[in-house]
Amino acid sequence: MTSPAGAATPTPDSQPSVGEAFSGVAADLSTLMRQEVQLAKAELRQSATRAGKGTGMLAGAGVASHMVLLFVSVAAWWGIGDSTGHGWSALIVGAVWLIIAIILGLVGRREITAVSGTPQTVQTVKRIPDAVKGNEGRP
Repeated sequence: MTSPAGAATPTPDSQPSVGEAFSGVAADLSTLMRQEVQLAKAELRQSATRAGKGTGMLAGAGVASHMVLLFVSVAAWWGIGDSTGHGWSALIVGAVWLIIAIILGLVGRREITAVSGTPQTVQTVKRIPDAVKGNEGRP
């Protein structure tokens, strides 16, 4: 079958060439990657919005908790002050908060020093160049 220009046109039953098939796969892969990137952007935008709202609410809860601790401390100072004097009761309440701060600081320091980072990811990333070269299993 020939076209008016004299060039042969493929018949509908013929198979596409390897180049045409590869071109189609590459185009489909490119489209898929673009769609995946768009999906990832939308998901990240939604996650960031929710994280921002959650962070704001946690900050509000932190301020409210601070106010609760402040007023409970004042109430304890005032209540203890009725029996020991307000100066001594302020020192007692202050000492209790100092002990709590020391304990929290020591526990927090221990937790921070226990963080090991991402050792598995670092190890895997170090092996990528060898895997690309074909030396993955060799020491």
